[in-house]
Amino acid sequence: MVNSIGSPTHTSASHADRSYSSGGIDHQPVRFVHTISEAGRLLPSASQWSSIELDFHLAPQPKTTYDSLPSQYSKSFDYELVITDKKYFKRFVSVSIFILLVILAIVLLVQFLPHKHKHHGNQKNITLALNQALMFFDAQKSGNYPSNSPVKFRGSSGLQDGNTSNPPADLKGGFYDSGKNIKFSFPTAYTITLLSWTVIEYHDKYGSIGELDHVKDIIRWGSDYLLKIFDHPNSTTSPIIIYSQVGSNHTSSYNDVTCWQRPEDMNYLRPVSACNETASDLAGEIVAALSAASIVFKEDTGYSIKLIHSAEKLFEVATKNDTGHHQGTYTAVEDCGGEARTYYNSSGYQDELIWGGTWLFFATGNTSYLGYVAGNFNAAEGEETASEQGVFYWNNKLTANAVLLTRLRYFHDLGYPYEVGLGSSSKKIDLLICSYLSHKIYNRTPGGLILLRPDHGEPLQFAATASFLGKLYSDYLELLRRSGVNYILGDNPMKMSYMVGFGNKYPTHVHHRAASIPWDDQHYSCPEGDRWLYSKDPNPNILYGAMVAGPDKFDNFLDDRDKPWFTEPTIASNAGLVAALIALHDPPPYKSSDSNDNNLGIDLTGIFENLQLAPPAT
Repeated sequence: MVNSIGSPTHTSASHADRSYSSGGIDHQPVRFVHTISEAGRLLPSASQWSSIELDFHLAPQPKTTYDSLPSQYSKSFDYELVITDKKYFKRFVSVSIFILLVILAIVLLVQFLPHKHKHHGNQKNITLALNQALMFFDAQKSGNYPSNSPVKFRGSSGLQDGNTSNPPADLKGGFYDSGKNIKFSFPTAYTITLLSWTVIEYHDKYGSIGELDHVKDIIRWGSDYLLKIFDHPNSTTSPIIIYSQVGSNHTSSYNDVTCWQRPEDMNYLRPVSACNETASDLAGEIVAALSAASIVFKEDTGYSIKLIHSAEKLFEVATKNDTGHHQGTYTAVEDCGGEARTYYNSSGYQDELIWGGTWLFFATGNTSYLGYVAGNFNAAEGEETASEQGVFYWNNKLTANAVLLTRLRYFHDLGYPYEVGLGSSSKKIDLLICSYLSHKIYNRTPGGLILLRPDHGEPLQFAATASFLGKLYSDYLELLRRSGVNYILGDNPMKMSYMVGFGNKYPTHVHHRAASIPWDDQHYSCPEGDRWLYSKDPNPNILYGAMVAGPDKFDNFLDDRDKPWFTEPTIASNAGLVAALIALHDPPPYKSSDSNDNNLGIDLTGIFENLQLAPPAT
């Protein structure tokens, strides 16, 4: 007996045990044969084997007249399909299902395995983006360059910084601000405050991706420098000195602005600008940075105490004379500010002082600092310009300060006499989040980037900090993502990442001296450096993680090295990017001892460790 599937035999389903003969050849009875009705219904079977409906789309058109009439009974058609044995049919079905499962497994494997790119990662890979964003700060380090740095086109530089000041000071270290080789104290302090805040909130997330030590190293590099830039004299009558800037000031034919040169090759004069304690905006930001960093390094007790004591001394002298405050970026001393008046022209000082007071309160638990904040918050709001409302960046800390005070109210309410001020902050943030979501309050580019300051360039830094505050405060971030981080990482009309080194397409002509000049053991003078400034070739060194200034309000972007309003990164902007990325990052798969039983990856109570339910000092 020959058992087969698909032998060219007439097939009938009227009865299971019908035999046929053709050409003198006897065929064994065809068992368990089933057909499909023209109406697509499952047909009854005469066998004990449950009927299976098979549709191979092979049914011929009926040839007899009665076949055109509807019938409730089965009919016979020439399907060219014979099932002669249940065992073989079961085997056929099993093999078919196995093949389909294999194909499905391959498809899923291709879909979910990590895709490999040459020098790039998945465009939405926030872990990679965060790693690269932190690397940018390694590329900006000044001073004795660490040998274990992941950035290999940098070396030691600025080792004479401070030697020309009067009196001489050790100002080695810190960060170069941007593509220029100038060190500005104001944005450096803001950067350290913001990065410290992200570690305080999301240290579990940093730890789960192996970046906690990395970001803490960056913070310490900055806080070590901030400890150097102000000197509290022994005499109570002597003014405090705060160094606001190292480099440029246009004192020689070649300087950090006019010379396109690697930091390692600098041999021109690098003057120092100094201020006194009445430069309240600068003092307040330094207080905030040292205080926030002291919480990050709480396990290093000696260092943490040193940061707190320095912050308290500076806050004391900065707030002791309410009539002696200055803003406009440190105009209290003739040489205070330098180029900072051009690049970081502060519009007020009240927000920095309450920002510093808030962080000092969290660092020490001393409610007198919270009392200062509550007593001056309204004055800071009155100082805020209309164009800056709802914006968090180096010049305006009021929005971020309201988030911190709202956090305090929600999770560690101190009650009277603070509830009125804290409640006001909560309402401010509620309205702010709603305004972020409203297309009527803030315009957007055609590609969806929120324009918090439409008449100002460099829109990415504002979108990044808005994403950070939005995620930190609520789940509204899902509606903010296209307006912020995803836009920056490539979800935009230009179809390019604005973070260097990330994705398949990103800026390659970044306005940055060290990145644009080959690392080839050759010394290039200032005139020789100009060839790299105006070269049309891509930068020879990839400045991984640097977020450039970004597109204009129409989503247009020009990747030109000599157009810094498109292509120049800054440490202050990148701090906002890091904050947004760590906030957006998935929480770790485990719960640490500090996770407080939440699954958001945020340390709910760590920021309150130093707080005590005590009345404000009088």
